[in-house]
Amino acid sequence: MILVTGATGTIGSEVVRLLTARGEQTRAMTRDPAKLSTSTYGVAADFADPASLDRALEGVGTVLALTAFGRELAQHDLALVQAAERAGVKKIVKISAFGTGETTDEKDVRSWHHPGERAVRESGMAWTILRPAGFASNALMWAQTVRAGEPVANMTGQGGQGIVDPRDVARVAVEALTSSAHEERTYELTGPEVISVPEQVERLGQALGRRLETVAVPLVAAREGMLASGVDPFFVEVAMTGYAFIAQGHAARLSGDVEAVLGRAPLSFADWARDHRAAFE
Repeated sequence: MILVTGATGTIGSEVVRLLTARGEQTRAMTRDPAKLSTSTYGVAADFADPASLDRALEGVGTVLALTAFGRELAQHDLALVQAAERAGVKKIVKISAFGTGETTDEKDVRSWHHPGERAVRESGMAWTILRPAGFASNALMWAQTVRAGEPVANMTGQGGQGIVDPRDVARVAVEALTSSAHEERTYELTGPEVISVPEQVERLGQALGRRLETVAVPLVAAREGMLASGVDPFFVEVAMTGYAFIAQGHAARLSGDVEAVLGRAPLSFADWARDHRAAFE
């Protein structure tokens, strides 16, 4: 039995779909099973409730550890690993983040997954760690702006990332969950090119058949706007740290790990934009 945590999210839901299509015995963990497909075997559990994790892990041999963005991420990772150890799980695959372990700054998300990665490696279980770059699907936050015909805000200048299609992350996760070939490996998952926000918007415009624009937003203005709208000051600083990291070119890195695992080139942002253009129309 494979337990998929975060099963209603972008990655988790696709992993559940792919595993089910392969005929793998799959259990989807979520706090709200009502959000699952009626054909999906779901279980209600919460990372903050050890007893619920124990119930979710009964009879499970392999786990996809996919914890949600937030202050409790490391705590939730550790709770899941400990529950998996109690349940006698044999293998764990953790979804981490590109660059994890390169900083200890709590305002930098690259530090958040480090405790969980360490726990996974020291658990005694077979393990694989996946470190995806920024998701192509993050562009969905521009959908309302694009539909309104307004320019997309750009806080990262010409800085680029190796944007990865979440579908590729899910496919790599499925390979790691179902094959011993990827044990004790850490994979960095990127798309085929380093691409900036203006370039993403250009590709999206090509998919839509119309010209889209961006507008540069200084970080000072972005910070003020987020604070004024009521965003938690801690998460404002997290966002500013991330924007600055990208703008300064530090995220402009690529990896060949998607192709090494899947045997084909990774999907591009243009591929993602073409397949999701309806969200912007």
